[in-house]
Formats: sequence, structure tokens, C-alpha cells
Amino acid sequence: MDSNFVHQVKPMRMHLSNNRRVFMTANVADGGMSLRERMLHAGLFELIAVMVFAPLITWVTGKPLHQASALTLTLSCIAMLWNMVFTAAFQRIERQRGWRRTLRVRLLHAGLFECGLVIVMVPVIALWLQVSLIEALLLDIGLILLFLPYTLVFNWLYDRARARVLSGRLGRLSNP
Repeated sequence: MDSNFVHQVKPMRMHLSNNRRVFMTANVADGGMSLRERMLHAGLFELIAVMVFAPLITWVTGKPLHQASALTLTLSCIAMLWNMVFTAAFQRIERQRGWRRTLRVRLLHAGLFECGLVIVMVPVIALWLQVSLIEALLLDIGLILLFLPYTLVFNWLYDRARARVLSGRLGRLSNP
């Protein structure tokens, strides 16, 4: 993470913890993410997804694991780029509108993210697996049904871990 990363966070509330002042952010979007952190976030998301979903694609399609893995890596690269672009834009909207990361906002984020991917992914899947667009769409719908909860849970856990890291860093900065 950038050395300036901690300084980007706007303290929203102050809590006392073991007689120390610890600053917490009310909304993860308030702190924003540096490009480096966006890359870490997207990389972790996609790495875990490849490890989970490549064997699943092999099982469902009957294609060899190496072919499913290569497809999954390709889709992952496309998704990683989309993740960085889409999440940056979504967080900008969150800040402008003062949204908090509620379940509704998380579902909106995950749903819009996946809709954008369908437009690109279906033709890639069809070409790669040499199947019709309808078959590729059905496979993609199956992946979406798995990715929606995966996206929701991953981002929720990431945000919690990020808040803990930031809380610890801000606590150390406020008590030199």
C-alpha cells in the first residue's frame, strides 16, 4: 500500500480502545483506495476465483482442466480490469451521494458489476469452448449465480479486514 494511503482516510468517528484514541471510518468509500490497493483487491479476488471456478468449469463442461484454467485466467484478466474501472467509478458515486455500504448498496454493486461482464464474457466463452452463444450464456448465468454471492462475501470480508488495518494504522499515528 502507498505510504500516503493512511493519510487519505477521513476520520469520521473516534472510539476509545484501551485508553487510546482509534479513528474509524463510517464508510469504506470515504477512505478511497489507491491504485496499488485496487490492484491488490482485484488480484486477490481473481486468484481465489480461479482456484475455485476452474475445476468447477471442468466438471460442468467436461473440458480438460488446462482448457478451463486458461479460459478462467482469461476471463479473470478481463474481470480484473473491469473490477478496477467499475469499482473506482462506483466508489466515486458512493462519495458524491453519501452512500454507506449497506447490503442494498453491496447488492447493487455486485449486480451491476456482473451485468457489465456478461456483455464481454459470453462471446469469449463461446469462442473459447466452441459452443453456441446460448450455451455460453447459460454457462455464464451459472457463473453469475455463483459469483454474486462470492462477490458479496469477498468484498464484505475485504472491507472488514481493510477497516481493521486502517484502524490500527490510524491508532498508531494518533499515539506516536
